[in-house]
Amino acid sequence: MAKQPRGPSLVIKRSTMIAGRKTTVSLEDAFWKAFKEIAATKGVPVSSLVSMIDSERQNINLSSAIRVFVLGFYRDQA
Repeated sequence: MAKQPRGPSLVIKRSTMIAGRKTTVSLEDAFWKAFKEIAATKGVPVSSLVSMIDSERQNINLSSAIRVFVLGFYRDQA
């Protein structure tokens, strides 16, 4: 397993459209990269995957919902 660099995690803010409205999502770089990989694997745009997660989340902010989605995707792969 590759070692991850230690130190502060860089949080990146990205804007996306959900149901015709612009929203900002803040995720660590590693989560953005993993999320984009998942979207590519599924053959869907990142914005579509964000919309799907947004429509299914309950009582959790969107950034956290994306992190949980990424974690679940890779846990299912293991």
